[in-house]
Amino acid sequence: MKLTTRRDFAFAATSVAAMAQARTTQAESAHVLNVGTNFSSVDLDPIEWTHDRYGSAPLRMTFRATNRAGAEAWQRELRAKLTELLGGFPERTPLKSEIIAVKQFPGYRRQSIRFYSRPGVAVVGYLLTPLDQKPPYRTVVAIPGHGRGVDDIVGVDEYGHDRTDKPGYQHDFAIQAVEHGLAAVAIEPMAFGYRRNEAIIAKGPNETACQPAAGSALLFGETMIGWRVWDVMRTIDWIATRPELDSARVGCMGISGGGTCTLFSAALDLRIKAAFVSGYLNTFRDSIMSVPHCIDNYVPGILNWAENYDVAGLIAPRSFFSEGGDHDPIFPVHATRESFARVKKVYDVFEAGSRAQQEIFEGKHEFHGVRGLPFLADALS
Repeated sequence: MKLTTRRDFAFAATSVAAMAQARTTQAESAHVLNVGTNFSSVDLDPIEWTHDRYGSAPLRMTFRATNRAGAEAWQRELRAKLTELLGGFPERTPLKSEIIAVKQFPGYRRQSIRFYSRPGVAVVGYLLTPLDQKPPYRTVVAIPGHGRGVDDIVGVDEYGHDRTDKPGYQHDFAIQAVEHGLAAVAIEPMAFGYRRNEAIIAKGPNETACQPAAGSALLFGETMIGWRVWDVMRTIDWIATRPELDSARVGCMGISGGGTCTLFSAALDLRIKAAFVSGYLNTFRDSIMSVPHCIDNYVPGILNWAENYDVAGLIAPRSFFSEGGDHDPIFPVHATRESFARVKKVYDVFEAGSRAQQEIFEGKHEFHGVRGLPFLADALS
């Protein structure tokens, strides 16, 4: 056996350094391609190109009405178009619902639930009901954003243990809703948490199955937003089967991806009397066209017809609350404000300006709820 000498180590180190230098030189040469000088470097930037195209996006159904009759006609037309863009919805089939487990906590009771939104598609989640209120309860559908899924809004940590400290960016907002006197039906969005395939689950609790699931939806001419909205619609159907829940006083709330689902669900399902959207209302240009986002945010062709604020305008004159952090890195605050100002114009035409409110708080991409939860509770009273 040959012994390794100091000379051998030195030679090896020199060789490694030489290879590293060669790789560096190659990488540098890749950035000195002679692309010419008679054009703007912006021409190599696809984001800038899409922003230029945004400036001439048709937005054929953006809000232009000046009276209530015109606004209602606009809503009917855009709802139909939006349903088409999302891929449409299937026929209602039996829910086949079950209560899996029940647990009591100070102040509320938590039931684990399961039902089917369509054949072969199970929805799981929790029903939280306040102990200091009398049924039938005002009820909110609570939808988490990207992360661990529904457990992260009902006080269950990553080890399956109950907690009381409301950590993370979602701050157990379903429990907070119960603390404001509401029942909360917290559902797991498709491709989050419990609703993932085994290969994705093996990668860890925060890994979502949005890709390839949302990409697969596009191959069918459908969207993940449409699939999730349908789950919310069927959740409201499930609420109507529960005598302790008031199906005439149903709201919807969520943050981030849950805010997306809340916004589109409230726009399309008139049974939702109040919507609380946290960390989502924005413009498509400044959010999903400018900052890396999950594929589940995209609706093919929507800029031919409408912007994000137009979708929110479909909620009018029902109650709507928007909140956003002043340092949210993925939903920039200036566009959150701009979008809400456009929504307010719709509410003003309906003479319902006080039913649309917004809070910009000091913070990043996280649930706040200081004004939004009291607003939601009051709107469902």
